[in-house]
Amino acid sequence: MGFTFKGLTSSALVSNNNASAAATDKDVADVPASYAGHTSVDGGRPDEKLGAPRANGEEFDSDEELNKVDTHAEQGVQTMQAMTHVWSQRGLYLTFAWIWLIQFCLSFISGSVSTMTPYATSTWESHSLTALTSVISSLIAGLWKLPYAKIMNIWGRPYALILGVASTTLGLIMMAACKNVQMYCAAMTFYYVGYNSIDFSVTVFVADTTKLKNRGFYIGFVASPWLITTWVYGYAVDNIVASGGIGLPWGFGIFSIVIPVVCTPLIIMFIMHQNKATREGLIQPRPSRSVLYYLKEFDVVGILILATGLALFLLAFNIYSYQADTWRSPMIICFIIIGFLLVGVFGLWEKYLAPATFIPWYLLKNRTIIFTYTMAFALYIGWYVWDSYFYSMLIVLFNQSIPHATYISNIYTMGSCFISLVYGWILRYNGRLKWYSLFWGVPLTMLGVGLMIEFRWPDKSIGYIVMCMIFIAFGGGVLVISEQTTLMAVSKQQDFPALLACESMIIAIGSAIGSTIAGAIWTGIFPVRLQQNLPADALDNLTAIYGDLTTQSSYAWGSPTREAINLSYAETQRYMLIAAVCIYSTMLVSVGLWQNVDVKKQKQRTVG
Repeated sequence: MGFTFKGLTSSALVSNNNASAAATDKDVADVPASYAGHTSVDGGRPDEKLGAPRANGEEFDSDEELNKVDTHAEQGVQTMQAMTHVWSQRGLYLTFAWIWLIQFCLSFISGSVSTMTPYATSTWESHSLTALTSVISSLIAGLWKLPYAKIMNIWGRPYALILGVASTTLGLIMMAACKNVQMYCAAMTFYYVGYNSIDFSVTVFVADTTKLKNRGFYIGFVASPWLITTWVYGYAVDNIVASGGIGLPWGFGIFSIVIPVVCTPLIIMFIMHQNKATREGLIQPRPSRSVLYYLKEFDVVGILILATGLALFLLAFNIYSYQADTWRSPMIICFIIIGFLLVGVFGLWEKYLAPATFIPWYLLKNRTIIFTYTMAFALYIGWYVWDSYFYSMLIVLFNQSIPHATYISNIYTMGSCFISLVYGWILRYNGRLKWYSLFWGVPLTMLGVGLMIEFRWPDKSIGYIVMCMIFIAFGGGVLVISEQTTLMAVSKQQDFPALLACESMIIAIGSAIGSTIAGAIWTGIFPVRLQQNLPADALDNLTAIYGDLTTQSSYAWGSPTREAINLSYAETQRYMLIAAVCIYSTMLVSVGLWQNVDVKKQKQRTVG
């Protein structure tokens, strides 16, 4: 989903989510600076005031914050406010230019890694576990943003960004050295933890330096590199995986060098401006803290409870088909029951026992916040249900080359990045985003996925699939921008981190559930359909066909075996697409229950 799926992230669907004290998600975070002289890429008078709007819709005459650093905020928040105070407008433009370059490299690498994953899992004849690697990595990466947001608020943006770069680099190095699918899953986890952290840091910076009415446009700006990289990385992957190419290990290894090289200048910029603010006396000395203090602040117990519960619950749906008794297996039953109970225990822990809670319970009375969460939840579940094996379907069922398959699968990325820029510009002049979401975003998304139910057959023109993807892109791009901007429009500035952190956690859980449903459908239906459809002389190779994307696409087009494989793909995808449309339909209710806020007129302030 960068943007929340595939690059518009949070993502793709755009970015991404974090702790109740820090700034947020894959798409947006918001901790605008609060003092006189605040520099913004939007320009404006130094005496203008920026902050967060009252929930009751009361407007203010200004769009800048208060005239001093909030000394009651956490150390990292104060530091960022002070850093923004000393950032010149020229320096901001240069920083945004470098951020664009970072996002270009991240989008290129992200697209390459996601495309290389089916080939990596197929190396160990585990293509059916492609969705499982996404479940684990996306779940842990989403939960990580809760403590990562705390790290940003307590230790500061530069040090948090260093952690993100280190984790991304480590994950890519592990991918290069992988020997089995278990190690690859662990590598994907480190990679996505780091990738989401870098993307989160970029989003926070955008929110720190832009106004509410312009924020949708700048969110689209930092996702715009996908408009270029989408056309390029397919050829890179083709050369990496082709016979005689450099191979997957070298491909991942090169990426592990690029990430730290391109991100280091931004870290240096952050540290330079932090030191400048310190010299000017804008940053207070950091108090010394014990290890126990940080364990409480990061709510280690709560995170472990939630991560364990979700992992057990979701894993059951991905591995049940590998058990002799399938759903009746004692292990699967225990996973489901214990996982479900642990998630409930996490809610009780957060509500009554946690020393520092991540969930802003007092904010969950606002209907727009609640139904923005439910909309995002459904959006990401539905996406991952139908998209998890979409690339594989293009390669096998529609006989596309790797570059062409990446082009088609990334139409969403291209279209959503484009429409986000247009939509962000529209919101400057007509800010009632509810109606754009209700009558444009949701219907187009449902239309695109619904039509694909009819056009998924191998005898249909690939042009119909392209048309469906354009509909989904133009609808989903609007929803991703709306989901972030709406939360900021109905809350105060100091609440943004908590709200967006919880949103990111919900997105991560939704993505994991979507991948889990896709994995359950695939492992439960595809091998059965293969056994029914394959000719007798190919049944001996059933295991290899089921587990290896390369084997599936190796049979000659038009041969009985290839036609049987294509038919099995189409029949399995039917269930995925129907499930996605049903899930998407709930978004109509969620968006319909939003407040009709106008971000053009809505102003922000720091305190209520």
